[in-house]
Amino acid sequence: MKNMIQTGTVITVLAAADVVSGAGVKIGMLFGVAQADAKAGEVVSLVTEGVFDLPKTSAQAWSVGDPIYFNNSTKLCTTATTAGNIHIGTAVAEAGNPSGSGLVRLNGAMPAAAV
Repeated sequence: MKNMIQTGTVITVLAAADVVSGAGVKIGMLFGVAQADAKAGEVVSLVTEGVFDLPKTSAQAWSVGDPIYFNNSTKLCTTATTAGNIHIGTAVAEAGNPSGSGLVRLNGAMPAAAV
């Protein structure tokens, strides 16, 4: 292919705010996990595919296969389809209520209208 730029597994962007390595980062409908710390305005690489142990809303129980969303205000993963949350992937393991994190396979974000 002459027009392919990259696989898209890792996307390099400018950080809109300070981020720490391993944190979820949402930019519009793009979501990824930061590979390193970055200050606002610095370049940061976001991993957009794979399975990650991410912070979640503690008071939720997740089942394998549940759709998982990201709440950019709380910086937590959730099963809630509240306006503003974007779909980022699927739970790949049970996560109890309460628990602070869950395993998410990143699928990329879907358009807001599909939530």
